[in-house]
Amino acid sequence: MSILDRYILKKFLSSFVFVVLVLIIIVCIIDFTEKNDDFMRNNLSAVEILGYYKNFIPWIVNLITPITVFIATVFVTAKLAGHTEIIAILSSGVSFHRLMVPYLIGASIIASFSFYMTGWVIPSASKEKVAFEQKYIKSPFYFNDRDIHLKVAPNTYLYMQSYNNRSNVGYKPTLENIEGNELKARLSASRIEWQKDSANWLLKNWELREFHGLEETVKKGQQMDTTLQLSPADFQNQAHKNETLTIPQLDEYMALLKNRGADNVEEFYIEKLVRYMSPFAAIVLTFIGLIVSSRKQRGGAGLQIAQGFVIAFAFILFFIMSRAIAEASDSMPPLLGVWLPNIIFSCLGLVMYRNVPK
Repeated sequence: MSILDRYILKKFLSSFVFVVLVLIIIVCIIDFTEKNDDFMRNNLSAVEILGYYKNFIPWIVNLITPITVFIATVFVTAKLAGHTEIIAILSSGVSFHRLMVPYLIGASIIASFSFYMTGWVIPSASKEKVAFEQKYIKSPFYFNDRDIHLKVAPNTYLYMQSYNNRSNVGYKPTLENIEGNELKARLSASRIEWQKDSANWLLKNWELREFHGLEETVKKGQQMDTTLQLSPADFQNQAHKNETLTIPQLDEYMALLKNRGADNVEEFYIEKLVRYMSPFAAIVLTFIGLIVSSRKQRGGAGLQIAQGFVIAFAFILFFIMSRAIAEASDSMPPLLGVWLPNIIFSCLGLVMYRNVPK
């Protein structure tokens, strides 16, 4: 790595950290102002509030990483161009292609760190952040679905008339064991209760019917312990659950949902795709930011930084729209919907690159 590479890389990374710190302070002030009434209503201490922001800050840093990388790129390059350093570098025989190297190295470092954080570290922080918000910020959650159908094993299906997530009690449960198209057994009860100590379910006033061809046996009892691939957490508020799972946990949870025949698997699949896409977005936006701000303009660095903001927000808006379409419609495959912004802006960057002095 040459002296020039180290010089640009140092400016790029330090500017990225500076932009992140500034935006974090602004976002935290706005967020605190918005939630201060909730903090006071629940008599939260300063330690509890700081604990919340300890988990909130990593989440927001990852969220704004693509735009902060872009802003840092535009800021550094516009300053270099404003001081005619870009012209001097190109005049010395360094090609524009070679000039991109320290920027791409810096973007790759940030992207790698972002991927590690969003894949394994931030989900743990998000779990505590979401739990805090559900306890103190949002209204209490009540599970009010009725006629619940779940697949809890390869051949076992659970039906409940209703479930109370405050007492962890289900009413009128029925477990059916079906092999092929044949019903082998049917276990029904008046209620099913979660036993916290044993981490099992307790069936009350149960009746078991087993079918052997044309013959049927019936057994009854007052109580029966049973183990199911199910827990009270499955009936709690599922909002933002995809943010609280690491990449391996996302794979496990998607497999569980598929086994149950759930219809919201795609939501978690899209979340996984986004975690792979976001690091590449930082690299793509760095490439475009360098091209946008490498020319010295009469308007100065301020105009180029403003242009950078416009392009960055256009990228974010386009990403939000394409993700929403992928989640809500079958007309666009999730993989294409998530990666479409990167594809389009990469093509835009290549078109712009043709017109850059090299």
